[in-house]
Amino acid sequence: MMTFLRNLEVKRTVLLYVALSVAATLAAFLLPGVVWPGEGGFGEKMPFMEKWGFGLFTLALCLVFFLVYFVATYRRYRRIVALSAEIDHLLHEDDQSINLAKYAEGELGILQSEIYKMTVRLREQGRRLSDEKVYLADSIADIAHQIRTPLTSINLVVQFLSEPDLTEERKRELVRELYRRLSGIEWLITALLKISKLDADTVRFQQEETTLSELIHASVQPLLVPMELRHQVLDVQADGTCVCDISWTREALANIVKNCMEHTPNGGQIKVQATETVLYSEIIISDNGLGIDEEDLPHVFERFYKGKNSSETSFGIGLALARMIVAGQNGTVKVKNQVSGGAEFTIRFYKGTI
Repeated sequence: MMTFLRNLEVKRTVLLYVALSVAATLAAFLLPGVVWPGEGGFGEKMPFMEKWGFGLFTLALCLVFFLVYFVATYRRYRRIVALSAEIDHLLHEDDQSINLAKYAEGELGILQSEIYKMTVRLREQGRRLSDEKVYLADSIADIAHQIRTPLTSINLVVQFLSEPDLTEERKRELVRELYRRLSGIEWLITALLKISKLDADTVRFQQEETTLSELIHASVQPLLVPMELRHQVLDVQADGTCVCDISWTREALANIVKNCMEHTPNGGQIKVQATETVLYSEIIISDNGLGIDEEDLPHVFERFYKGKNSSETSFGIGLALARMIVAGQNGTVKVKNQVSGGAEFTIRFYKGTI
């Protein structure tokens, strides 16, 4: 009650009601009542007793109005206080909720509805921020681990190069290894920057139409030399068109083909088949390697995940980046093991209209 009476708005309204009540009561007591209809007609003054009764009636009526306002305002104030307490619990206690039945109608109902939506949204944002902090910490730890491994190898290579009496052939071999490790770190940093752009939702994919043949040949072009060194055969069969972001899609396809190349033995074969239907454009990339372990199949597109058959130079982000690129264009990518051996990746870009 004391808190209610200390409310500035309540104070002002009470003073206004009191002033109006006093003014109305004084007017009822003091005004001569020149329009009072008496026996002699209009213009007679109201008798004293009747004027006194009219004044008391006016005072009583003002008190009734004041009490009605006071009680209604006090009850509304208490409900606001209760609502405020429940909102506080909602913000700080996960298992608390507001009883909607108590605020079903009126201005408090509208206020409760809006505040409830706001508090739920704030709590969801708080949870999301907390999850993002944990995810960021884990990502930083994974990145540090991924970079530390090639840096350790580079440190060993530098130590070997500093040894005396190295043959020229040994030096060239160490330099090639050093270059390979540095190239791996450069590729990792580039891929991480691309992933960070996709995570931040700053990439705007462009919808461009291109032939599937041109798209695939441009994607595998940087991998032709490594495949030739491994004596691997690349078989491309493509027909039809595809609507996608050409630059980013080439990156995704190159990462998947690179993964197949690394898991296919020397002299193996990598096949790329692409077709277009009325519903989607489909690209199937397969190899005749060892395939993917059944335990690793559900996790191959997870960031920094390395399967049992992964090479020591693998970072585990190429397939994750490919999936993000394809999914960002409302496409799908799936992987399975072939009956004859090897892995098979199926990529589909669905058409907006049929």
